[in-house]
Amino acid sequence: MKIKSKIEGAEDWLFIEEIPEMYVANTPLSEKNINIKMPAVNKLVNYQLSAGGLFLVHSTMQFHENVKVLSEVEGEAITSQFIFYGTSPAGDKNASKNSRRMGSRHNIRYIPSLKGKYPMVPGVEYKYFLLVLSKAYYFHLIDQHSLLHTDFVKEILKGKYTSFVAKDLSVTPEMRRVINDICECRRTGELKRMHTESKILELLMLQLEQMQSGVEVEKYLIKPDDLKKIEHAREVLDAGYRYPPTIIELSKITALNEFKLKRGFKEYFGITIYGYVTRLRMEEAKRLILEERMSIGQVAAAVGFNHQSHLTDAFKRYFGILPSEVSLGQET
Repeated sequence: MKIKSKIEGAEDWLFIEEIPEMYVANTPLSEKNINIKMPAVNKLVNYQLSAGGLFLVHSTMQFHENVKVLSEVEGEAITSQFIFYGTSPAGDKNASKNSRRMGSRHNIRYIPSLKGKYPMVPGVEYKYFLLVLSKAYYFHLIDQHSLLHTDFVKEILKGKYTSFVAKDLSVTPEMRRVINDICECRRTGELKRMHTESKILELLMLQLEQMQSGVEVEKYLIKPDDLKKIEHAREVLDAGYRYPPTIIELSKITALNEFKLKRGFKEYFGITIYGYVTRLRMEEAKRLILEERMSIGQVAAAVGFNHQSHLTDAFKRYFGILPSEVSLGQET
């Protein structure tokens, strides 16, 4: 199976990937980052990851003018696609009023060879998270005879293009969390492969759960002015996560009431404010242990914990291992 994509008129492909038809266990990960610059492009960044029977792409795209993205699939593929789109830069005259609203959608599809052109609206920032799985890999994750996807499998066996649900559904905060976990994972080697596979299964589970329920998720639309304040809140936390402000203090700093701040932050970033601060602290703690070779006591003080035991407990909850075990896991 082969999958490829490029901007119409461009010489180079965004990606061309050969994906094995068979699931190959324990295949080492291959990773690649691509940053493309051309006149029509304001921003185009691709992160790609592949392993036997799996190809993952996380793209951020924004264009100055109308363009089309060409995509081709040769062979049979199961895709799990997430699209996030919304706010344009302030003062962008090309952006329509509706494009300033946040939006997201997802679906699972079976694609037996396909060529398509997808128009991009100037000024709108699109974020794509795309999983491409061989049939064997998909059935490795979800048994072919499972009642979770009976009708979907029938269409697959007929070799007929199909979507799991007729209408794309909104992405839930839980799905955003898992996508963030995959994209922001700093593990390497075998640990990263295990982490990625487990999160892909979790993501498919959340999709199937929503699709089986037949219930569309209520979408909280973030106003452009509120979005700026929510983004400012993240900047404040990025700079001061060691000793972060309380929700009340953050609400005053951003001039956004507590309800809108908490709900908007979770909807937009896919994680609670507390969870985001925890992530920043834990990832920095791991970096300090691995790269700076600091003692656990020094790390605790550096990331804002008054006692070493508090860091140890938080680290174990977050990573599933003790801080003292990190360097050992890295060496193996």
